[in-house]
Formats: sequence, C-alpha cells, structure tokens
Amino acid sequence: MRRNLPRRWACLILGGALLMPYMMAGVLVAGVWSGVSADLLMPIQIGVFVAVLPVVAVTGLFLPVRGLEVNAAQGLLGARVETPPRQARRSWQERRRTAAWFTLHLAVGGVVSGFTLAVVPFTAFTLALPFVGEPMPVLGLTAEPGWPSLLWAAAGVAALALLVAGAAGAGALLAALAPPLLGPTPAERLAAAEEHARTLAERNRLARELHDSVGHALSVVTLQAAAAGRVLDRDPATARTALAAIEQSARAALEDLDHVLGVLREDRRESHHEDDQEVEARRAPQATLADLGALVAASGADVRQEVGDLSGVPAVVSREAYRIVQEALTNAIRHGGGPVRLAAAVQGDDLRLEVSNPGSGRGGRRPQGGGRGVDGMRERVRLLRGDLCTGPDEGGWTVSVRLPLRPSP
Repeated sequence: MRRNLPRRWACLILGGALLMPYMMAGVLVAGVWSGVSADLLMPIQIGVFVAVLPVVAVTGLFLPVRGLEVNAAQGLLGARVETPPRQARRSWQERRRTAAWFTLHLAVGGVVSGFTLAVVPFTAFTLALPFVGEPMPVLGLTAEPGWPSLLWAAAGVAALALLVAGAAGAGALLAALAPPLLGPTPAERLAAAEEHARTLAERNRLARELHDSVGHALSVVTLQAAAAGRVLDRDPATARTALAAIEQSARAALEDLDHVLGVLREDRRESHHEDDQEVEARRAPQATLADLGALVAASGADVRQEVGDLSGVPAVVSREAYRIVQEALTNAIRHGGGPVRLAAAVQGDDLRLEVSNPGSGRGGRRPQGGGRGVDGMRERVRLLRGDLCTGPDEGGWTVSVRLPLRPSP
C-alpha cells in the first residue's frame, strides 16, 4: 500500500487534471447563464462539479480514452488489467464500461486533487504558526500565539493524515474497479477465444502439411540417393536421373517450408509493415490434385496411375486430398517392395483415393515411420467428414479414402 501510494496519488491527480477543462467550461456556462462574472482560476462550485459529470460520461462513450485509462491503471494504480484485444468496432457494452470508469476516475480524482490543493498549504501554514509569535487569521478565526497555535498545528497534521488516508482509499477503490471496467468484455473474451482457436487450428494444419511435405521429400531423397549410389559407376545416366529427382524433391520441400514459415510470420509482418509482395511470395498457392503428376515425377518411384477427371473437386477437398496422397505415397516408397498403384476418381458425390503397394516382407504390419503420418491422414479425413481405411492387403499395405465433395447436412 505505501509503495503504491505515490503512484496512485499521481493517478488521482491525473484524473483531476482531466476534469479541469470540464469544470472551467461549466463555470463559464454558469457565469453566462446567471449573468455573474466567472472565476476560471478557482472552479470549485459543487453544483458545477455535479453538473459536468454527465458530460464526462457522454464524452467517455465516444472518445478513445480506453487505451489511456488502461495504461494509467496498469502503470500508476498497479492494477492487473488484462489488455483488451483490438476490435474493429467498439461495442456499446465496452463503451458503457469505459464511460463509467472515465467518470469515476475524473470524479474521484477531482475531489482528491481539490483537497490536496487545499490541505497541503493549510498544513504548512498551521505548522508555521508556533514560530510566528503573533496572532494570525485562520479560516475566519484568529490563531493566538502559544498553545492555540500548537492546536492549530495539530489540526493541520490531522487534516494531512486524513488526506493521505483518503487518497490511499480512493486509489485502492480505483485499483479494485479497474479490472472489471477496463478489462475485456465477455464478447471480447469470446472473440479472443475464437481467434485463438482459429490460430491453433491453422498452426496444427500447417504442422501437418510440413510433416507430409518434408517427410515425403526426405523419403524420396533417401530412396534416390541409395539408388544413385548403387548404379553410379555402371549406369551414370540412371544416377543423374536419381540426382535430379533429389534436387526437385528438395526444392519442393523448401518451397513448402518457406510457405509455412511465411504464414507463421504474419504477426511480424503486421508489426514491421512488410511489403505485400513479400507476403504473397511466401504464401504461394498450395498444391492440389492437379499437381499429382508433378508429385509422382518428383518421387522417382514406379507409380502406376489410375487418375480420372478431378476438375470438379472443390479446392478445399483437393488440397487436403493432395496431402493425403503425398503421405500415402511416402509410406509406400519407404516401406513398399514394388510398384505403387495410385487411383483417384470421382464416384457420385465422393472422391475416392487408393494407394497400395506390394508387401515388403514385413507380414502386412503397419508402417513404423515417425508415427504421425497415418494419424495426420486420419485427422484430415475426419475434418472433411470422410472415411479412411488403412491395413494389410494381399501381403502389402493399402490406404483407401472416401471424401465427400460437399459437406453433409
């Protein structure tokens, strides 16, 4: 309490300073209305003080004072006010709460400031009375030398103590009311929670894409590097083809990684005002089923494609289906022992995908890679309300997927 008292007192003085223009305008209007000259230097009329408070409340509804008051409450009052999220438009609930706080701050600060201006000089004057040695007028009375002057000095000290106690109580009151009045409203908390959920969902999606893309590229690089090493001396042309596949896969993985990092750095772009062209370069179009040919070519694997007309597949389904095929193809390359069969076609209102490969001598067990591939495919399929079937098939492993082209009711 003692440590916070000076700063809280300063916050109250700030409220009194903000109230002064309203008081001066009120005194001027009252003087014009009554025909009596107004004293702008000492606007202490109680009637004017009461009359300007509704004006303060109305201006608090429309003036952007919330940020100033939040900073004052956090820095001077020491209140734990949660910084409200940025909103494109102010709600009336937030306006009313801000106006209530603004009015309270200025009213309490005006009272404390007025008493501070009166009590501090009064205390200093009464403390000097015992040393004057002659009668002095005080508040319409006469302070005689001797014991009466000592009583006046004691009264001045008591008044100062009451002022300190009152300022401490007023500061504590404002510190207690700051969080509920200046903190986020229920609507703002709900909007912030929804935004946080959207951010987490987007980051989770990006993590899946990064796993699928980089995992596929590393599998292709490993396979082709091993093949190039085996045939480098006796078949340089095949080795060059394998090296070209490694280069293409690595370049595609770097582009996907750059895209993901670009999305994750959007907050940095907002704070540093990056150029829009840089952002668009990072956020290149995502791969879809139209890029299956390039995916198969970059893999360097023996893939038998049975792909129908996929032009009518919605963009969202096409992007997720591409990642599913990419992960299934990665598992097939990593764990398969022969040519891979890739089938993709539209059947009725569904997109059907199937990726299968012959067995690799593992007895039809589930591939034991990083452990996230099949789970990532299952999560993508679940989000699109489809079906995923993975398991052994004739000694090999098959991934079969059904994705509805339109959301089910």
